[in-house]
Amino acid sequence: MKGLFLLLFPALSISAFDGQSAYTYLVEQCNLGTREPGSRGHKAAKAWFEAFLKRQKGKYCRVDFTWKDPRFKKALSLTNFHIVFPGRTKKRVLLCAHWDTRPWADRDPDPLRRSLPIPGANDGASGVAVLMALCSLLTLRPAEQSVEVVFFDLEDSGKNGLEYFCMGSKHFAKSVDASKYAYAVLLDLVGEKGLRIPKEANSVQSAPWLVRRIFSLARELRLGCFVDRPGPAVYDDHIPLIEKGIPAVDLIDFEYPHWHTMADTPDKCSPKSLECVGTLLEALIYGR
Repeated sequence: MKGLFLLLFPALSISAFDGQSAYTYLVEQCNLGTREPGSRGHKAAKAWFEAFLKRQKGKYCRVDFTWKDPRFKKALSLTNFHIVFPGRTKKRVLLCAHWDTRPWADRDPDPLRRSLPIPGANDGASGVAVLMALCSLLTLRPAEQSVEVVFFDLEDSGKNGLEYFCMGSKHFAKSVDASKYAYAVLLDLVGEKGLRIPKEANSVQSAPWLVRRIFSLARELRLGCFVDRPGPAVYDDHIPLIEKGIPAVDLIDFEYPHWHTMADTPDKCSPKSLECVGTLLEALIYGR
């Protein structure tokens, strides 16, 4: 199948996106432990991401900030990671995902495990894994398109209401200049076996032209993980970007049976799914 892909699309044959490398990054994140803010795994992941991003050829920075959680009356030390790969275009494409994991497995079938933090293989690690593999690709093969990659912290600590979700992207949106960005693509829940990504409703409303472009590319490249049908509206890290004025699309398969459970582990994920999403982003960035 790989050989067929290279034959059909020679423009993408040099240093093409590697789904197996992305899967390795997914597993390695999970091996650090759960990554909810305040945990040892969260601290270890910060050091791991920083070491990785400093090895890339982009312009790296991290943004540390504190958020006071009124529910538990404690301050959380949070970090958004940024790396910019400058190209010839003035405006950047923003690619993003959240790197934290949910502190509670509130949908686990076992009530005794619902207070435990989730492993976060698909919900957290998958989107970041794709972007890490893409960073490696951009390091090896610079693009004409300017690209910024951001890993958002604290997306997933809400229970009821929206005020405790997407704290990292909200912090980003407060100070960012929206005019710097052509558009944004958010990855969330993109690693599961049998991945099927529909057209997320808020994305269609925010950037219908970009949704059309993405699904047209998916058809051209015969990427079966993209299904040309309407999907649900999801409150996710793209919403603060949209509210800031950045056209944004969320690539997400919200029909994940292990969502917010202790079963969200690497064996539920697939290099093939990660490669499908990464190949789409590669085509979007490098031109197709």
